[in-house]
Amino acid sequence: MKNIKYTNEFIGPLKIIPDFLPGPEQLAFREDSTKVTIGLSRKSIVFFKAAARRYGTPYQTMIRRLLDAYAEQHEEAAPTNASMIRRVPRRS
Repeated sequence: MKNIKYTNEFIGPLKIIPDFLPGPEQLAFREDSTKVTIGLSRKSIVFFKAAARRYGTPYQTMIRRLLDAYAEQHEEAAPTNASMIRRVPRRS
């Protein structure tokens, strides 16, 4: 470790800089989300888990952001009429 020698020299006039960092309430937000159950291929999960480890983020977050980007890109082309949406029967 480098030794630092402190002196008692004049450092000049000080300038107060306004706080520009966001407050904790601006950092601790939650996106509006809905829990779903989805079956994904093992190949996809292996890919996203490896990528998530590499970038230090949860793999579910990567998948959600990918889906959000896709939805945003194709939002205008999405059907707006409820009758145009394909209905899949629920399993009992």
